[in-house]
Amino acid sequence: MASINSDEWRAICDKFTNAQNLTEVESRNDPENEPFRSKYKARELLREIYSSLKCFNAGEGDEESREESTVQRPPVEPVDGQREDECGQDVSGDSAAGLRAAKLGAVEYYLGVNHVDTEELSAGQEHLMNCMKLLERCSVSSENVSLFIHVRNQLGILWASRDETETAQGFLETAEAIYQRYTKEDGTPPTDMTEYFTTEENLLTHQERNKRFELAYTHTMYYLAQIYKNLGQNERAATYCHSTLQRQLQLNQFSPMEWALNAATLSQYYITKGQFMLGRHCLSAATVISGLAGDVPSEAAAQESETESERREKLRQQRAEIARCWIKYCLNLLQDAKKVLEDNIGELDTDRQEELKRARRREEEEEEKGRKNALLFGSEDTFDSIASVEEKVQCLFPLDFTEARAVFLVGQNNVTQAKEYFVMDGYVTDHIEILQDHSTLFRSLAFFEEDLERRCKMHKRRVDMLEPICQDLNSQYYLMIRRQMMFELAETYSEMMDLKLTLANRQADAQSLDSHTIKKFNHLCSASVKYFQMFLDSLRSPEGKIPEHLEEEVLRPALVARFRVGRLHSRLISSSPSAQLENLNNSLENYKYVVDYCEAHPEASATVETELELSKEMVGLLPLKINRLKARMATNNTDDDAVH
Repeated sequence: MASINSDEWRAICDKFTNAQNLTEVESRNDPENEPFRSKYKARELLREIYSSLKCFNAGEGDEESREESTVQRPPVEPVDGQREDECGQDVSGDSAAGLRAAKLGAVEYYLGVNHVDTEELSAGQEHLMNCMKLLERCSVSSENVSLFIHVRNQLGILWASRDETETAQGFLETAEAIYQRYTKEDGTPPTDMTEYFTTEENLLTHQERNKRFELAYTHTMYYLAQIYKNLGQNERAATYCHSTLQRQLQLNQFSPMEWALNAATLSQYYITKGQFMLGRHCLSAATVISGLAGDVPSEAAAQESETESERREKLRQQRAEIARCWIKYCLNLLQDAKKVLEDNIGELDTDRQEELKRARRREEEEEEKGRKNALLFGSEDTFDSIASVEEKVQCLFPLDFTEARAVFLVGQNNVTQAKEYFVMDGYVTDHIEILQDHSTLFRSLAFFEEDLERRCKMHKRRVDMLEPICQDLNSQYYLMIRRQMMFELAETYSEMMDLKLTLANRQADAQSLDSHTIKKFNHLCSASVKYFQMFLDSLRSPEGKIPEHLEEEVLRPALVARFRVGRLHSRLISSSPSAQLENLNNSLENYKYVVDYCEAHPEASATVETELELSKEMVGLLPLKINRLKARMATNNTDDDAVH
C-alpha cells in the first residue's frame, strides 16, 4: 500500500499482533463473569485496522472505489456453498488490487471468527460473507489461497452448528477443491493470513508457510469427516477421518490423548465392517500415541494440585476408553470367527475349520497386501512402536482354541484395565457393560473349547460375575440393564444344562442317569426357568398384570423367554407323575401363550418364526402326552384302590 508510510504500517501490524495475542493467549485467563473480555478488546483493534485500511485506500482511483463498494454490499445468503469457479473473477490475486482485497478480507475473516467465538453467529456470518464477497472477483493465487480455504472452513463450521449440513458441505467441498487445484497447478508455499499484517523481517519461512497451509486443509478434511458422518456416508467419513489423523501426525499438530481417542473410535467403524487389520492398526496407534501424553500423575501429586488431580482423572478415563475399544475388537473378532466356523446347530464345523486352515496362507498374503495398500499411521518415531503393538494380537479369524485364547487374553487384560477406572461405585452402567463384554468373551471362547467340562466351567465364570450384580441392582433405576442380565443368566444356565446332559449321556445310557446328575440337571434347568420368569415378571404392570400388548423393544425377548420356559419345563426330570403332569401343564401354558399372542398380534409372527412354528407343534402334541399321563395315573390309582 503505497500511501501508507512505514511507521503507520508498523502501527497496524502491532495492533494485529496485539489482537492475536488477546484472542489466543489472554482470553484463556478471562474471569468467569467476563468470559469474552479479551476477545472484545481484540475486536476493537480489528475494527481500527479495518478503518485504517479503508482510509488509506480512499481516493486511490476508480479500481479502489469499486472495491470499496464491494465491501459495502450486503452479504449474500449461501444456498449450498459457493463454487470458486462461479465467481466471475476479473482481478489477479497477486495484483495490488488483489492484495488489498485480501487484506480487507482477512480483517473481515478475523472479525467473523471473533463474533462466532463470542456466540454472535449472525454477525459472524455477515463478516465471513463480506470476506467471501471481497475475494469473489480475485483469482486464486499463492497470496490469497489460504484465506480462500480458511473462510470456507469457518462458514462450514458455522452452518454445521445450525444443523444445515448440506450448506456446510458446499463450503467445505469448495475449500477442498481449491486446495487440490492449487497444489496441482501451483504448489508453492502460500502466504499465511497473518503475514498480511507482518513487517518484512517477521515473515514466515517457506517450511512454516507450507505447514500452516497443510494444517488448514487438514481442518477441512476433519470437518468434512463429520459432515459425511451426519449425512450417513460412513465409509466416506471414515476415509476422511483416517486421512485427517495421518496428516496431524505428519504435521506434528495434535493433542496425544485426543488423537488417540479419535483413532480408537475410528477402529470401531472398521471392526463392524470386518476390516480387522485396519481396526487393529488404529487401536495400536491409539495405544502408542496415548503414551505420548505421559504417565498418570501419582495420587500424592494429584492431592497436592487440583490441576494434577484433574489431569490424573482425565488420563485414567481416556486410557480406560481405549481399553474398552480393544475389548470390542477382541469380541468382534471372536464372534465373527464363530459365525464362519459354526454349523447349523451352533457347534464347531470341523470340516470348515480344516478348509480355513488350509486357506490361511492365502489370507496372510492378502493381509500383507492390505498393509501395503493401507494408509498407515506413524512418523519415524512411532511407526516401529505401532507395529510392535500390532504383533501382539492377530487380525485374522482365530481357527482353533489356542488362537482364540490368545485373542481372549488380550480382551481380558483390557477388561481389567477398563474396570480399574469404571468402578461399580460411580459408573454403574459402564461397569456392567464391561462385565457383560467379559461374559461374552468367555462365551465366544467356549465355542472353540472341545472339552465340555471346561466349556461348562467357562459358563460358570459368566454366572459368577453376573449373578451378584443382577441381584443387587435397583430395578427402578436400572430396569433395562437388569432385564438384559436376567436374560443372559437364563441362557447361560440353559447352555450349562445342555452341556451337563451331553456329558452324562456320553458316560451312561440316557435312561439310567444317576441321582446326582439328575439333581444337577434339574438345578440348572430350574435356575434357567427362574431367570426367564424374572425377566417376564419385570414386564408386568405395577398391579402385577401381564401386558396385553408387548412393546417393540421387548417383543422378541418376551416371546422367546415364553418359548424357552415351555421347553425347559418339559425337560425337567421327575419320578413323580403328579410333578410330571405339573411340568407338562406349565410347558403347554407357555407354548400356548406364544401361539395365542401371535394370533392376536399377527405382526409379531415375523419376529419369532421358528419359535412360533415349534410352539404350534407342541400345542398339538402336549395335550396328547398330558392325557396319556393322566390315564396312566388314573389306572395306577385304580390298581392301588384294588390292592387296598
